[in-house]
Amino acid sequence: MSSITADTLKTKGVAAIEAALSEQPETMVTVRGKERFVIMEVAHYHYLRECELAAALAETQADLAAGRFVQESPEAHLARLDAMP
Repeated sequence: MSSITADTLKTKGVAAIEAALSEQPETMVTVRGKERFVIMEVAHYHYLRECELAAALAETQADLAAGRFVQESPEAHLARLDAMP
């Protein structure tokens, strides 16, 4: 993954971001030589969020299929949470 320095970002602005994103979907912003931020196009961000939600749904479906769930009233649920360390 390529990166843009904070100084380059200050001097070239959006042009530096567009150039970096023309080569790959994400780029890092480095500050004093350390990676600090990730920049990506909004469409790529939405794609990653959809992937994250699909993974959460698959995990939930697997838990339900395996019987790893508790069915209880809201009051019982809160009591169980309060009893946890």
